[in-house]
Amino acid sequence: MKEINSSEFEKEVLRSERIVLDFYSTECPPCEALASKFEDLSRIYSNEVKFLKIFRQGNRELAEKLGVKSSPTLLFFNKGVESAPRLTGGIKRSEIIRNLDNMIEPEKVKRIKSQIKPAVSEFDVIILGAGPSGLTAGLYLCQSKINTVLIDIALPGGHVSTTHEVSNYPGFIEPQAGYMLSHNMSEQTKMCGTVYKVAVDVTKVDLEKKEVIIDEYETVKAKRIIIATGTTPNLTGASGEKELKGKGISYCATCDAKYYNDKKAIVIGGGNSAVEEAEYITRFVNKLTIVHQFDKFTANRQAQEKVLKNPKINILFDNEPRAFIKEGNKIVSEVENIKTGMRQKLISDVVFIFIGMKPNIELFNDKLELDQWGYIKTNEDMRTNIPGVYAAGDVISKKYRQITTAVADGTIAAMAIAKELE
Repeated sequence: MKEINSSEFEKEVLRSERIVLDFYSTECPPCEALASKFEDLSRIYSNEVKFLKIFRQGNRELAEKLGVKSSPTLLFFNKGVESAPRLTGGIKRSEIIRNLDNMIEPEKVKRIKSQIKPAVSEFDVIILGAGPSGLTAGLYLCQSKINTVLIDIALPGGHVSTTHEVSNYPGFIEPQAGYMLSHNMSEQTKMCGTVYKVAVDVTKVDLEKKEVIIDEYETVKAKRIIIATGTTPNLTGASGEKELKGKGISYCATCDAKYYNDKKAIVIGGGNSAVEEAEYITRFVNKLTIVHQFDKFTANRQAQEKVLKNPKINILFDNEPRAFIKEGNKIVSEVENIKTGMRQKLISDVVFIFIGMKPNIELFNDKLELDQWGYIKTNEDMRTNIPGVYAAGDVISKKYRQITTAVADGTIAAMAIAKELE
């Protein structure tokens, strides 16, 4: 692996065969997460592909010329022409391998794969999930001198990193940008000594053996596991939703409603959470439209009565969203009447989607004891029904799910494990 600058770009990249070029920056968590994967793959593929790095901040003109707008960005060249899709942000090892394999003859790919030696690493504790509960558990464990690894399929931070601002987290007088709060939590835990394996593919989890296989070839073993995988909001399936998450589409009224004083809002959903949160959001906005797919609410009667009496709320029954489009500072929601097929466009400053959450437990076997909604049951020490397996944060069965409650769960799990391992 070699580092180049702008003056070497033509010779090293455009005049060579099979090149992968990493535009990286300093003080860049995604770049740090990529570095070890990039270095490891450079050794595996060294006979077929040349791996190069270039400092984006020090070669700004070249980056702009190539249209590189974020760090890290991986570009793949063959004989001076980009030969594979660019990769940016939280880049997974499997994504890089896919592009590399497409640049090389199949028989050579087969030979390379046959030479890869499976790796095994051992720790005291594996934490699955790097949201607030996982990061807090990692902090407490490493301060107790317990060898801990944090594993996540994404970058650290969880939902908090996509939240506009957080004003109800203790210790900060001014509201904090969600990504900065996540960054500070992550850096604190990392500096303490917790090992990070993030933006990875989790191939298999065996809770009874306390083993996790990541990126196909690495087995991570431990004495204890903390499940802190959080939840995922149910999606509407409408176009534009994923792209506008955190940019006008929100899944948390407590987090974001306060930033839309005297604005217009749309709420998608008609169950308890949607109706109750709509009532809460009207404390801030001056007009709110509820879009619900059925001809009546499924929420409890008391919540319905409050909404129906609220002069700020308009209700659109029998409608579902089909598309979300950003136009300036506004969100245009295209909705369709499921009975007539008629479509209309609703303009608002924000869209809140409350059509349920699902716990992220797909990776685990069916031996975990769950509640009726699929959340993991724990005792007061965050222990699950499987010996040596703990759970914390939004993935567990509990009444409230906030950053502060997740942090508390992570604290309890870590302290219980620390005491147990002593």
